[in-house]
Amino acid sequence: MAFGFRVFSASLLAIAFLLLFEEWASTPSCTTANPLHRHPHQHTNNLNVMIVADLLLPASDSSLLNHLFRHYYMSKFFRKSFETLRPDLLLVLGDVSARGSGLTRPKWVSVLRQFYRVLGPFVGLPFHAVLGDRDVGECRDLDAERVSWLASKLPGLDSAGCAAFEMGNVSFVTLNAVALLCGNCGLRFEVERVVERESVELRVNGSNEFGSGPVVLLHFPLDRTRNDDYADFQRSSKSLTQGLNVLPQNREVDGGGPYDVLHTLPLNASEYILQALKPRIIFSAHSCEFSDYVHRDVPKI
Repeated sequence: MAFGFRVFSASLLAIAFLLLFEEWASTPSCTTANPLHRHPHQHTNNLNVMIVADLLLPASDSSLLNHLFRHYYMSKFFRKSFETLRPDLLLVLGDVSARGSGLTRPKWVSVLRQFYRVLGPFVGLPFHAVLGDRDVGECRDLDAERVSWLASKLPGLDSAGCAAFEMGNVSFVTLNAVALLCGNCGLRFEVERVVERESVELRVNGSNEFGSGPVVLLHFPLDRTRNDDYADFQRSSKSLTQGLNVLPQNREVDGGGPYDVLHTLPLNASEYILQALKPRIIFSAHSCEFSDYVHRDVPKI
């Protein structure tokens, strides 16, 4: 009898611990810049943006356990994040799918449906998604027709996977960083046309100072090999949480092969973006850490 009671008590403690751990693991650690949470219907001049990346949603042929586990925890995380941050805009900086570049169109549609289900009741929130290498493939697999089809399924993207839009009083420019990584391909030239178009618009509007341009959204970070002697580009700070978010370099994801998180844009492409667009700030994924660099007075995260 006493033994049975001890087993029962231990089981209850284990269940309680698992419930507490689940609650802790699914609660976002991020906070808003303004500690005072807004009322859902309160309008201010501030633009609250929630940024996520590398969702790596599985395809329809992955295991049922994988589907249920990812969907449950990711949905719960999104719900709690939205309730905490009350964002005006959701930005997804690429790699919605774990292995989208190898999926057929029907399977891609199932991934997109899964993404909308993860958003749940917040699916009506304005959102914008950037294309990642897991979505469209690496250079040897990059196909303009595939990119155009996928871009047509995401809000605001043109056939090259780029976009320019405004939200509130903030201008955003999205660039297909995968194409910029891939040298002399047709898609790269399309992306460069977008950069030139936005650069001309900046000059027409008289915005010639660094930091006067749009917010630039990329999947890959800019080149980080610069030093203090090159183009005034230097590391300005390092987050205390950087070491907590580092992932193994060869992580396997849903049968998609090693997940390389070390890509950066080439030096010439990085300088081209900075000089042509004079961005206010650059947000990128694929680094699995938080850090910021400064090019003169242009922050990059």
